[in-house]
Amino acid sequence: MSRETALTTAFIFGIFLGATAFALVMRSLGGDELVAETLKGLPFDTNGIVLFILFIVFVAGFFLDWLEITLIVLPLVAPVVKDMGFDPSWFVVLFALCLQTSFLTPPVGLSLFYLRGVAPRSITTVDIYQGTVPFVILQLVAVAIVFTWPQIVLWLPAKSYGRGRGRAAARSGAWGSRPSEAAV
Repeated sequence: MSRETALTTAFIFGIFLGATAFALVMRSLGGDELVAETLKGLPFDTNGIVLFILFIVFVAGFFLDWLEITLIVLPLVAPVVKDMGFDPSWFVVLFALCLQTSFLTPPVGLSLFYLRGVAPRSITTVDIYQGTVPFVILQLVAVAIVFTWPQIVLWLPAKSYGRGRGRAAARSGAWGSRPSEAAV
C-alpha cells in the first residue's frame, strides 16, 4: 500500500471520528432537541420545514463535502422529518439530490473542480460554470418532481419491503391514505 493511499484512508477515518465525536457531544448537550425545537418552531408547515432543511443542505454543499454534511446534518434533521410523518427513504433521496445539485454550483462546486482537473486547457473555468447551468436546472426539476410525487421514490421500497407508506406518500395520494393525526 502506498503512503498516499494510507494518508487518504487516515483522513477519511479522521472525518468519521470527528463527525461521530461531534454528534455525540452535541446530543449529550441536548443539541438535537434544540435543533428539533428550532425547526418545529419555524413559521412554516411541515412541507416548508422540509424545504428549509433542503435549502440549508444545498447552501452547505457549496462549501462542504458530502461526507461532512451527511454525517453531521442528517442525524440532526432526520428524526424531525420522521416525527413529522414523512418517509425517511423519501427524505434521504431528496437530501442526496440536493447535495448532488449543490456540488454543481459555484462558488466551490466540488464536481466542477474535478471536471477542471480533466478538461483540456482550452476550456476555461467560466466555460465549465456556464456549462453546468442546464444540469443544475435539471437537478432542481428532479428535486421538485421527487418532492411533489414521492411515490416515484417510494414505489420500489414498498414493493420490496412493504415500506414507503409515510406522510410523503399520503401527501400526494400515492397510497390512497391520509397521514395519522399524531404525525401532523
